[in-house]
Parts: sequence; C-alpha cells; structure tokens
Amino acid sequence: MFNRAVSRLSRKRPPSDIHDSDGSSSSSHQSLKSTAKWAASLENLLEDPEGVKRFREFLKKEFSEENVLFWLACEDFKKMQDKTQIFNLMKYDSYSRFLKSDLFLKHKRTEEEEEDLPDAQTAAKRASRIYNT
Repeated sequence: MFNRAVSRLSRKRPPSDIHDSDGSSSSSHQSLKSTAKWAASLENLLEDPEGVKRFREFLKKEFSEENVLFWLACEDFKKMQDKTQIFNLMKYDSYSRFLKSDLFLKHKRTEEEEEDLPDAQTAAKRASRIYNT
C-alpha cells in the first residue's frame, strides 16, 4: 500500500519538472517557488509530489522514512472510493449471513432466556458466564 501511494504521487509530477542527472530541477525558477511553498508549511510540502520525494530522501538519511510512508498510506486510504462498495458488500452479503450464523443465533437465544428469568437469576447467570469463560 505504501508503494502504491508513493508511486501515485510520483506520477502526478508536472511534465515541466524535468531533472538533471544530479537530481536537481532544471528550472531554478520553479524550484524556488516550490521551496518557498515547502518552507511555508508541512501541508504544502506533502501536497507537492516533488516535495514528498525530497522529504523522503531526507528522511531516508535520518532513518525515519517510515513516518512519511505511513502518512502517505493513510492519505491514500482516506481517498478510497471503494469504501461504499465495501460497506455494501458487508451490508448485503456478510451482515445477512451473520444474522443466520450459529454465533448470532446462540447469543440471541441467551438474551431471550435471560429476559424470561427473574432479575437475581439473570445477574448470577451473567456473572457465571463472565467468570467461567
């Protein structure tokens, strides 16, 4: 997931941002604009694919690249369009199977049995279940 998020950010780099063999930007004017934005806030740095790339390079040298990789993965997860699809899959498939499962039915029967018992017996039965599991 980390690599997917990073490669997506790398692909979003504008075509005008061409690098020399040493990795520096061939457009110093563009580079100055970028660095000014990066210096203004971490948010600006992380919104710019080139900024993320440079920040990762720095963090690699500091042995803490995993911090930005984790952040990128979280950002990627938040943007997922599939959340609705996953919810619907659970709602229309998993949930209906859960309601028919032995696990659910056993729990339901236990609750119904407790409703029929006087309060003192119900409390004792709950305590017994809690301490005997």
